[in-house]
Amino acid sequence: MLQGISAVAFDLDGTLYPNYRLNIRLLPFLCKHWPLLAALARSRSIIRRRQEESPAAVVPDFHDYQARLTAGLLHADPEQIREKIEHLIYRGWEPHFLKIKLFPHVREVLAELRAAGLKLGLLSDFPPETKIKNLGFADCWDAVLCSEYTGAIKPALRPFTELAQALRCPPEQILYVGNSRSYDVAGARRAGMKTALFTGNRQAAGKTGADFTFHSYRQLRDFVL
Repeated sequence: MLQGISAVAFDLDGTLYPNYRLNIRLLPFLCKHWPLLAALARSRSIIRRRQEESPAAVVPDFHDYQARLTAGLLHADPEQIREKIEHLIYRGWEPHFLKIKLFPHVREVLAELRAAGLKLGLLSDFPPETKIKNLGFADCWDAVLCSEYTGAIKPALRPFTELAQALRCPPEQILYVGNSRSYDVAGARRAGMKTALFTGNRQAAGKTGADFTFHSYRQLRDFVL
C-alpha cells in the first residue's frame, strides 16, 4: 500500500463520471439559460480571485454572495437569481444523474480501497449528496463535503482542511484525486495532501504537479495498493 496513506478522497464532477455525459443531456438547458450559466461561471472566477488575494477570508453565506455577484453581472435581483440557481441548476440537474454512468472500474476500485482499510472521502465544489445517491454509490463514503458549505471553493485551503477533519486524518495521510490541476491538485497540495490527477486520456502528457497521473481507475488502484 502507498506508504503513509490512511484515506483516499475524490472530486466528483469530471473525476468519477464524464462531464460530457451530463452536458449532452443538458444541451437544451445550456442553450436556453446560457447568460445565467456564463454569469455564474464568471462569478465563481471572481470568488476564486478574491480568495487568492485574501486566503484566510471565509464567506458566511456563500450562496448569497454568489447570487449577488451573479445578479450584478446580469443587472438582476439577487434573490431571484439565487432562487434560479437553486431551482434550475443545483436541484434541476440532479435527476439527470439517475441515467449517467460512472467511469469504468470506479465502483470496483472504491470497494478494493475500502477493503484494504482505507477511508474514502468526497469533496465537490457543488452539492454532491443527491448526485451520489442518484449515481448509486452514496454508501461508499466515510465523509462527503461540499466546499461551498465551508465558505470557500477549491483551490482555497479551507475545504481541504475541513475534509481532513471529517476523515479524522492528518492531511499528509490523504491522497486527493481530481481532474483539475488548478483546483484539485493545487488546493490539495496547498493543504499538504498527496495528489493524483485523472486525465481520462491515455495520450495526456506533460508536467501536472501531481504525485501521480492516471487515465484508468485500475491504474489508481495499482498505485495505491
